[in-house]
Amino acid sequence: MRKALSKIVTRGHLTVVTASGTVLTFGDGSGAPVAVRFTDTGAQWAFLVDADARLGELYMDGRFLVERGTLFDFVAMMLREAQNATHPKIARMIDDFRTHMRVFRQRNLPSRSRQNVAHHYDLDGRLYELFLDEGRQYSCAYFEHDDQSLDDAQKAKKEHLAVKLRVGPGDRVLDIGCGWGGLALHLASKAENCQVVGITLSTEQLSYALARRQEAADNGRVPPVDYLLQDYRSLTGRFQRIVSVGMFEHVGRSSYSEFFRKCAELLDENGVMVLHTIGCSATPGFTTPWLDKYIFPGGYIPALSEIVPEVEKAGLTITDVEVLRLHYAKTLSHWRHRFMQRWEDAARLYDERFCRMWEYYLSTAEAAFLYEDLVVFQIQICKRNNALPITRDYLAHDPISRAAEAAEA
Repeated sequence: MRKALSKIVTRGHLTVVTASGTVLTFGDGSGAPVAVRFTDTGAQWAFLVDADARLGELYMDGRFLVERGTLFDFVAMMLREAQNATHPKIARMIDDFRTHMRVFRQRNLPSRSRQNVAHHYDLDGRLYELFLDEGRQYSCAYFEHDDQSLDDAQKAKKEHLAVKLRVGPGDRVLDIGCGWGGLALHLASKAENCQVVGITLSTEQLSYALARRQEAADNGRVPPVDYLLQDYRSLTGRFQRIVSVGMFEHVGRSSYSEFFRKCAELLDENGVMVLHTIGCSATPGFTTPWLDKYIFPGGYIPALSEIVPEVEKAGLTITDVEVLRLHYAKTLSHWRHRFMQRWEDAARLYDERFCRMWEYYLSTAEAAFLYEDLVVFQIQICKRNNALPITRDYLAHDPISRAAEAAEA
């Protein structure tokens, strides 16, 4: 333990208490102190051999304890310091093996996709109310300034996407992986006679989205939005606009070509598509085993080099790529703090072990977006190179968006 951690933690103030009671200290003593403890020697070896797979389980089971500071403080310190450290040889070998196996593990056929979605998104909807914004946007927000609230940043994200799509009067819009329906409602409001179809594989999300649409109808507003429980692979028809936010991470590496071929089939010749996905700014990697087992089974974070060739093969053209850096770290920080404040409510819905699992998920994700190579890609795609203006000025001065805002006001 001393040999492994001394190579990683050279800054900060970390204390590790082993199962035998030995106290080890690491770092230069700077910053807020963090203290952790292992309850048994098996937990220590599990952490040393394969922390990616086992640390989360150890924390969930109470075999790894944070006794000073928070779990996020510990994980953030480890990832921050690991940027410049050489990982043990066995860890590098395991990482290489998982990277090479990623294609074989990512065969998300329709039946498996439904199971994967149910594992995470069909949890009790009250859980998500504890930490998401009022519109239940469960994806990276768009922070226009540092002190922007989560709700306002999520509204800004929806508008940012709408402007990139340039939704116009009479457009038929497809939202692949529509979540709880908020983006679809927003897009439907952007232009007259705009029709939006949102699809999801989550029964809980579909139920919420339909109830939300009914609530609008009861208040005298009938939004032109249809929500369907459907796999994208079974869709037919043509759409002038296609958007997908936070869904591509669940497609699976081996299904990328199928995804973009289907999008090309559904997209109108003069259409516009925007893909919003978590991405890796470095070379391709692998899904953390703990995350795959407990949070997002079948999930995978792509590198840009894995996306672009499949777009090209489908006969589509990339017209713009925006990389959102640190926006998701800020989003996750809001989610984590909100969840921790509502811990007792979450425990009543599930149990303490579930809460520790969720804390580990939110903490490690936030730290990864801060200190590792995770970003968000917003990729704008067309079939024809004259489907959009030739400059980006419209992103800030979009006449369609201004007209819609005036009409809505």
